[in-house]
Amino acid sequence: MIDFDKLDKLIHEKSRLSIVTLLAARPEWRFQDLKSELGMSDGNLITHLRTLYKAGYVSMTKEIDHRPQTKYALTEKGQTAFRNYLTVLEQIVNANKPGSGKD
Repeated sequence: MIDFDKLDKLIHEKSRLSIVTLLAARPEWRFQDLKSELGMSDGNLITHLRTLYKAGYVSMTKEIDHRPQTKYALTEKGQTAFRNYLTVLEQIVNANKPGSGKD
């Protein structure tokens, strides 16, 4: 039986899953690049980033280089949570493949 409770509810929300997936793809992202890539409003993106930051999944670095900019990256905790999330998804997919005994 699949234990859907193992899915990290913090990551599972669509916008946060999108953010974490992008952050897992490269070491860091500028706020404006995330916003552009995801097509999210400033307020929506910052709300989700703040949630991930408070959970310890995301780090934030503020820099001033001609103009202020904020960069985000996955922390070790965030990387581990994302890997675990993907593992649970793989288990769900594999449990429903033909020949898995579930058909």
